[in-house]
Amino acid sequence: MEDLQRALSERGLTVSTLPDKGRCLLTLRDFSPGNVILSEEPYVSVPNKASRDSRCDWCFMTSNLKKCSACHVVWYCGSTCQVIPITATDNYNLVEALVSHMSELDEKQLVLYAQMANLVTLILEWPDISIKEIAGNFSKLACNAHTICDSELRPLGTGLYPVVSIINHSCLPNAVLAFEGRLAVIRAVQHIPKDTEVLISYIETAGSTMTRQKALKEQYFFSCTCPRCAKVGQLEDIQESAVLEGYRCKDIRCNGFLLRDSGFICQECGLVRDKEEIRKIASEVKLLSEKASELLVSGYKMEASDTYKAFEKLQQKLCHPYSIDLMRTRETLLKILMELQNWKDALAYCKLTIPVYERVYPGFHPLLGLQYYTCGKLEWLLGDTENAMKSLTKAVDVLRISHGTNTSFMKELLTKVEEARAEASYKLLSETDPAMDG
Repeated sequence: MEDLQRALSERGLTVSTLPDKGRCLLTLRDFSPGNVILSEEPYVSVPNKASRDSRCDWCFMTSNLKKCSACHVVWYCGSTCQVIPITATDNYNLVEALVSHMSELDEKQLVLYAQMANLVTLILEWPDISIKEIAGNFSKLACNAHTICDSELRPLGTGLYPVVSIINHSCLPNAVLAFEGRLAVIRAVQHIPKDTEVLISYIETAGSTMTRQKALKEQYFFSCTCPRCAKVGQLEDIQESAVLEGYRCKDIRCNGFLLRDSGFICQECGLVRDKEEIRKIASEVKLLSEKASELLVSGYKMEASDTYKAFEKLQQKLCHPYSIDLMRTRETLLKILMELQNWKDALAYCKLTIPVYERVYPGFHPLLGLQYYTCGKLEWLLGDTENAMKSLTKAVDVLRISHGTNTSFMKELLTKVEEARAEASYKLLSETDPAMDG
């Protein structure tokens, strides 16, 4: 622990303990938006199934892969990745200090961990390690491991980061976790004064307070008390939940929302919506959703696209324009249409998601930046260089805070912005000076 505190103090950080929260990471100096607060290699990590034979097991890179000559199981991109460096955070004591929440698990989960631990002992044949300790480590992994993602937040694997795991959760975080290969990097997304707790988000924050609290309780065994969650039950929170996860006014010209406890009365215009009508549309939406999902899983992308479009139109009759469910459907359509190279329709659905992203995510959130990025790429593909430049610039404004500027992804994005700006300038000059086209 002394070695860890010494290493952290050099970065302007310290591990402390807070009432009701346990260990936390505090700042010893000010941090500005975009500053790297902490970076850590995982104590242990593994690529996911999709990446298993296509990425180096150590650095997660994809080039020059060769299977280990000793075990013939793992893959490395070179000899450097086979030599594991030792740092102050490569200490099993840090793993031991992680909370396992074993006492809060139900019997079914405890039995599963015990069975897994017994299998491990049979394989390793280490007499000095107990089944209880192994089972506890499985629980620690479930509570503390992070999904390792690429720059566009696509999952690559799983890693255990003992120091990052000290950082507590907030639904209004002042820092964000991103990955460079398998290196976890925590960056400030707002000004963090000295003697302030560093906070990141553990979960998807686009949802009602009740939805977020449910996710945290089920996976991490605690209730969040951040300023956003402190509003639970208040009128503002109830109204926001109704917009994000409830029903819309029957009059499509009205953007009002309904409250269940008020008899499905529109809070904007006072129009009452029939419960049976809502139930009928909800049933139709469920059937279409299941059909679209089955088509997609079966590989019928064109048919899935058409069904999801019908599903999305029906959802519009039921859901508020800022509905999370409606946004998710449009995200799915965007992904399918991009795979089908239907750029025009993909852009249309991407644009429909942007206002919802701007509402449900803070201005610094990487998902918002990446959606601007997708929008800009599609606009450029379709020849709308001027709007592409605007969208890509918005993407840079967000992602340079969450991702920094030195990764290959950000360097490529910055280059795209400059190319779009140059192309837009050329088009403008061509319009004002016909001789340019000659």
